[in-house]
Amino acid sequence: MFKDLVALTKPGIIRMNLIAAFGGYWVASKWDLAIWPLIWMLLGSALTMASACVFNNYLDREHDLKMERTKNRALPQNRMTPKFVLGYAVVLGIVGLIVLFALVNPLSGWLGLLGMFVYVVIYTMWLKRSSTWSTSIGGVSGAMPPVIGYCAVTNEIDTGAWILFALLFLWQPAHFWSLAIRRKEEYRAAGYPLLPVVKGVTRTKWQMLPYILLLIPASILMYTYDYVGIYFLILSVGIALIWLVHAITGLGTKNDEKWAKADFMISINYLMIMFLTMILDTNGV
Repeated sequence: MFKDLVALTKPGIIRMNLIAAFGGYWVASKWDLAIWPLIWMLLGSALTMASACVFNNYLDREHDLKMERTKNRALPQNRMTPKFVLGYAVVLGIVGLIVLFALVNPLSGWLGLLGMFVYVVIYTMWLKRSSTWSTSIGGVSGAMPPVIGYCAVTNEIDTGAWILFALLFLWQPAHFWSLAIRRKEEYRAAGYPLLPVVKGVTRTKWQMLPYILLLIPASILMYTYDYVGIYFLILSVGIALIWLVHAITGLGTKNDEKWAKADFMISINYLMIMFLTMILDTNGV
């Protein structure tokens, strides 16, 4: 049961987003790190993200049964009851929001609540089932972690917060669509009108390009506004260019499965390297 409780929270997603949240906190702190606010921010962020993911599992339980990738989850296999999972999601969300509101600051709490609302209501309950725009608009929730981390220090939404938001918001569609291309028949069977299902793989590949391309000026802005140093600029732009070139080569590939798998891994490596470099190359006070 413990394994299922953990799996319901999608720990891989939480892990990646906590790195982003830490990156936002570190950039705002400018090496003047306050440990306890950092701990509470990470805990509150983790719990609210976990809650949103558990709600997602609860709401998608019937669709998950139709997909090879998700059919063995706890709810489709009846290892847990929907009522229990719903209660689990509610408790995680309440505790997470209390931590953010009371132990970090109200702004971080509101941002956490916004992220949960967009992911659970706008994305999972509405757009994922009805529109090809689900991935793009749902990206608002995925862009919250670094902003929460940043605002935990600044207690205001300024230029740095918007740039961090842009980096994650732009990254997500291209990242997810590479997975969706590989799994498009599963998503079709489950009834999800994702872009590769409705518009086709070629259209999806073309639509990935502007998102990846715009990551470059977003990274340049981080440097221009003196949040990070030259090493971040070189690495983030360099990796974005590698990703962009690979995405362009996908327009002519004959093996979409192989290309999409490689593109997915490039996107993950891009995010990890970008935020690790951001942390190491943050400009001090």
